[in-house]
Amino acid sequence: MAGLNLRFTDEELDALRERAQAEGRSMQAFAHDAVLEAVHEHARLFEEAAEHVLRASAELNRRLA
Repeated sequence: MAGLNLRFTDEELDALRERAQAEGRSMQAFAHDAVLEAVHEHARLFEEAAEHVLRASAELNRRLA
């Protein structure tokens, strides 16, 4: 499995540690899941925007036909 090194300020690392501990998880597991959640959310937002553009374009194309 591939790895990734991330750099955090002391304050960021403290916040990560506190949040992971509050959820009863390791910092690595918490950070891993947070990154994947951000990736999936970006993809979801892109798909929503694309669907919106397609709907708007369909109406415009219908009017121009």
